[in-house]
Order: sequence, then structure tokens, then C-alpha cells
Amino acid sequence: MHELSICQAMLTQVEEIAQREHASQVTRILIRIGPLSGVVPELLQQAFTIARAGSVAASAELETELQSIRVRCQQCGAECDAETNRLICCECGDFRTQLISGDELLLASVELTREPEEEGTGDD
Repeated sequence: MHELSICQAMLTQVEEIAQREHASQVTRILIRIGPLSGVVPELLQQAFTIARAGSVAASAELETELQSIRVRCQQCGAECDAETNRLICCECGDFRTQLISGDELLLASVELTREPEEEGTGDD
């Protein structure tokens, strides 16, 4: 199950973001997954439950957003949605298409909880 190693890599990124932003906790993580990414969202959710233990995201919710497959026809230039095993142009039916989206796995957003900043004793 490579989803566990994907979760571990994602949590490394999340930890870096939380540290940079001085966050005490991560409450929500949003990832965008394309059907051609090779990642199964359900398995990613299961792996996340294991991988998050002991991290700043220990109680975080993992939200997955499924992306559509989009192609651009190299023959007529049309852009359209496509199916996993049918990456053809919806306008002219040509098979020479370029994948625009559908293979991504993106860390889209991270919601954090920050510790309240201590009020300075400033020399005003």
C-alpha cells in the first residue's frame, strides 16, 4: 500500500507548514486527487489514520477532492472532459490529445490553529 508512504510525505510537508506558521495544531487537510494519479482515495484515508498519529495533525480531518480528467485535442484544439480509458477529443473524436488534468495529487490547503501571541511588553 503506497498510500501510507504518500501520507507520510504529505505529513512532512504539513509539519513544515505548521512550524513555519507557528501553529500548534492542524485541523483540516485538503488534497486534490486525479483519477489517473494512481492513488485510491479510500486507501489514502485509511493510511492517513495511521500516519497522523503523534504528529501535529493527529486530530486533523483529511478531505479529498476528486478532480476530473481534461484533455486538449492536438488536432482541433478543443478542451474537454474525458474518461479514464477514453482520452479522446469530445469535438472531433481524434485520439491525439494532451492531458491537461487528472493525474494530479496536490496538497491544496491546510487549516491550522495558532497559539495566541503573547502581548509584548514594548517600550512605547
